[in-house]
Amino acid sequence: MSEAQPRPVLVAGGAGYIGSHTVRTLVEGGTPVVVLDDLSAGHREAVERAAPGAPLEVAGLGDCPRLAEVFAVHRPRSVIHFAAKCYVGESVEDPAKYYEHNVLYTWNLLQAMREADCRHIVFSSSCATYGDPVEVPMGDAHPQLPISPYGRTKLHMEHMIEDFARAYGLRYAALRYFNAAGASQRGDLGEHHDPETHLIPLVLQVALGQRDEIKIFGDDYPTPDGTCIRDYVHVEDLAAAHVAALERLEGGAERLACNLGTGSGFSVREVIETAREVTGHAIPASVAERRAGDPPELVSGGTRARELLGWTPARPGLRDIVADAWRFLSAHPRGFSDGTPAGGGG
Repeated sequence: MSEAQPRPVLVAGGAGYIGSHTVRTLVEGGTPVVVLDDLSAGHREAVERAAPGAPLEVAGLGDCPRLAEVFAVHRPRSVIHFAAKCYVGESVEDPAKYYEHNVLYTWNLLQAMREADCRHIVFSSSCATYGDPVEVPMGDAHPQLPISPYGRTKLHMEHMIEDFARAYGLRYAALRYFNAAGASQRGDLGEHHDPETHLIPLVLQVALGQRDEIKIFGDDYPTPDGTCIRDYVHVEDLAAAHVAALERLEGGAERLACNLGTGSGFSVREVIETAREVTGHAIPASVAERRAGDPPELVSGGTRARELLGWTPARPGLRDIVADAWRFLSAHPRGFSDGTPAGGGG
C-alpha cells in the first residue's frame, strides 16, 4: 500500500446483513474498506453489491495467523466489528459455541489490533445486554443484566473492549441496538437468514408463499392489542450510526456507548397488518403459546446517540421499513446467488 493512499477501515463480518450496508455507507462516503468474513453466514455477492472492487479477505477471527496477515497487508486504521453469533435460542442450546466465537474470537481481534497499532473499534453490541426491562423505554444507562448466553457474551465483549481501552489506549464505541430491520432502498441488499427468526422477514415469507401462516406467540400480554411490542430500526440507519461513531473516534473521542433505536414500538399485530397493506397479500396468522423469555415490550430510550453521534433515524416509520424489506425479498426470495441465505454475520 502506497503511503499516499489512506489506510482502510476493516469491517469484520462485512459480508453480512448490517455489515454489508455499513460497507456501502463507508465507501460511498469516500472511506476505503477491507472486508473480513469467513462467509459462513455472510455473502461474497453482498460485498460485491455494496462496494464493487473492495477487497474481501475470506477468513475467520479464529484463525490468528490469517488475522495477523490481513492486518499486516492492509494496515487498517480502524475496525468495525460485526462478526459474532447472534441467535438467542442457539446460545442457550450451545453456549460453548457463543463463548468461543463471540468472546474468544473478539480477544483474537483485539490482540491483532494491538500488534498492528490499530487503535479504534466500533463494536456492534445489543440491547440483549440489558436483559428484562426494569423500565420502558430502556435508557442508555439501563442496568445490564443479560438473561441469555448471547446477551452475556455481548456484555463480556463490551467489558473486554473497555479493559483493553483503559490498558492499551484503544478508543471504542459500543452501539446497543434494538431490532434491526428493513433493507437497502435500492432493493439489492437485505436480510434472509437460515434459520430465519426475525418477525418482518417471516411475515413477508408468508406473502411470498414460502410459509403457510405466521404464528403470533401470545396475544395476552399487557399491551394495547395483547401482542409483544418491539422497536424496529432501519438497517440503513444502523449503518449510518456506525459510520458516525467511527468518525467520532477518529476525531478524538475516547469511549462512548449508546442505544440505537427509534424510541417507538410496534406490536406483532401492527407489523402483520402493515405487511398486508404493503404486499397486498392476506398473510394468514394464528395464535400460539407464549415463548419463554419474551418481554411484553422492548423500546429504546435515551438521548446519547443524538448527543454523541448527531444521529437520529432517517427512516423510523414501520411502513418504510416493511416496504424496503419487501422490495428486497420479493426480488431475491432465495437470497443471494451463491445459494446460501442472505444476511447473517452481523
